[in-house]
Amino acid sequence: MPHIERLPIAVSLSPDIEHRPGRPLPYRARVRWTDPVTKQRPSISEAHATIDEAQAWIDALTAAALRGIDPATSTQSLATYGNANMKLAMRGLEAKTSDPYLAGWRLRVVPTLGHIPVTQVSNGAVDRSVYGWIADGVGRSTVKNSLAVLARVMQQAVRDGLIQINPTRISGWQSEYQRAEDELDDPRTLSLPDWDALTTLADALVQRSYGQYAGWGSVVLFAACTAARIGEVSGIRVKDIDPVNWVWTVRRQTTPSPGGLVDKGTKGKMARRVPLIEEVRPLVSQRLLVTGRDPEARLFTGPRGGRISTAVLRDATHWDEVVTSLGLEHLRRHDLRHTGLTWMADAGVPLHVLRVIAGHGSLMTTQRYLHPDLRAIAEAGRSLSAHLSGAPAPSEQLAASLRAL
Repeated sequence: MPHIERLPIAVSLSPDIEHRPGRPLPYRARVRWTDPVTKQRPSISEAHATIDEAQAWIDALTAAALRGIDPATSTQSLATYGNANMKLAMRGLEAKTSDPYLAGWRLRVVPTLGHIPVTQVSNGAVDRSVYGWIADGVGRSTVKNSLAVLARVMQQAVRDGLIQINPTRISGWQSEYQRAEDELDDPRTLSLPDWDALTTLADALVQRSYGQYAGWGSVVLFAACTAARIGEVSGIRVKDIDPVNWVWTVRRQTTPSPGGLVDKGTKGKMARRVPLIEEVRPLVSQRLLVTGRDPEARLFTGPRGGRISTAVLRDATHWDEVVTSLGLEHLRRHDLRHTGLTWMADAGVPLHVLRVIAGHGSLMTTQRYLHPDLRAIAEAGRSLSAHLSGAPAPSEQLAASLRAL
């Protein structure tokens, strides 16, 4: 059966507001209308904190209905609206273009923004999503495709009269890749200098958080000392900790999904083992006692027992404000991992062991954490090997770096 697009038809709404005392959102606003095609009497409702908010919600739906917008559509989430209108949003595109767009929608846009009502998707939400993708290591073309499909869906929302301005018109995100490339070249520059700087940061984040929840400090200390991602710290279960040999087996990470935060395999798709140094053993022991040693219990949670993500940690501790006050404006949550790997490299952890702890797929990635002098020495060894094998001599730039030693 061919797809039939329902034409917009203006309808008249019957609103009412019910006051329900004793509830966190005591004012329930509801609208009903008669569907001109089916003659059925559908309705939608939403609870609000004040009667003014409830009336504003009704007014917005009434204005949309008069413009021919289905009232149910006005309250749809971005994921629901986009999936229902994707054919219109993607019109005119060839398959070779639409396929990567749809992949970006499914794998990036929906997990990050899909739960937000389409009318509430803001420039700020789009900004944070794009920079979050970049921080997660998503490629430039993937970000571009994800942003492009989001722009098309939101432009359809403009055409439908749901919103007035497309919030995806952002600029400057490409320049963030220069920072990412700099990070890949020398991630050492993004790490904390020493243990005192780390503990100062952890204490400041706890003090700034609501209720001064000590768990946030534990997460920060643990992530830096294990060179782990925040999602991996969130994914730890009691059964992953070996308190005899003090080793953590990294098996999973917490990531955003359309239904909220979920656990999945590690970024490298393989389990790895990480040592637990003496500095973090007391806090690990304390968490093991709190969990009652239930093997399935999470070792680290938020103050209400929920999963942790880098965004949760940022918002709960006012991360951006705290690091700025400490003179660490550049520091992101992921830089705790850079800190741990840099400290391990400086402590003399062998390169092949550091690679296993980090879970890097390429030895070249791990080598970037070595001190520059050590890198030059390693280059000297490769230069000798190249000479003995009859390969071309090293470049003048390499020769200059060796002469500087």
